[in-house]
Amino acid sequence: MEVETRTERKKLNRAKKRIAELKGFYWHLASYLGVNLFITIVKLTQNMSSGESFSDAFLDFGTFAIWIFWGIGLAAHAIKVFSLISIFGKDWEEKQIQKFIQEEQERAEKFR
Repeated sequence: MEVETRTERKKLNRAKKRIAELKGFYWHLASYLGVNLFITIVKLTQNMSSGESFSDAFLDFGTFAIWIFWGIGLAAHAIKVFSLISIFGKDWEEKQIQKFIQEEQERAEKFR
């Protein structure tokens, strides 16, 4: 009974951790969109008030630089949270653990 309870507790803790990771990503995404929209609107307004046309203000690299660089960070966060690239992911960790356990068992059997 205690083993089952301990296993259930571990599952619950992993689920809570996963939910916290997802929640963190969605907050990151919301702040990315909100802050960047605000900055873009301010930048467009400033550029247009200084005499630029909308298309010139819109196509200015400075208007979208923060979208690009913050977007790279957001993409890295998404890759981590959604395990889009499994290099060093949880599956990799589990495989490595099993590999080391197997190696230890083989070494122990040599000396029996």
